[in-house]
Amino acid sequence: MILGASFDPPGDNKAFRDKFEFPYDLLSDEDGAVSRAYGVAEVDSPRSPRKSVLVAPDGTVAAAYDEVVPAEHPDQVLGDLAGCSHALEE
Repeated sequence: MILGASFDPPGDNKAFRDKFEFPYDLLSDEDGAVSRAYGVAEVDSPRSPRKSVLVAPDGTVAAAYDEVVPAEHPDQVLGDLAGCSHALEE
């Protein structure tokens, strides 16, 4: 499952998702608690940065991406996901 999160309210996220036809849901983390819990945002950050976190089924962080290049990122995540899937099967 792929989810996006931002500090924006739900209505703004829905409009953004609809405008760009994202195939996944965008979650509202208006107080930044989830972003901070996964190490994505700083305590006083006014907005959520463009970072990605690959979360394992047990809720731990399997991979973190501090700098995301949109054109390359899907392949990077898929490669890491395949590695995680292999590790989970063992």
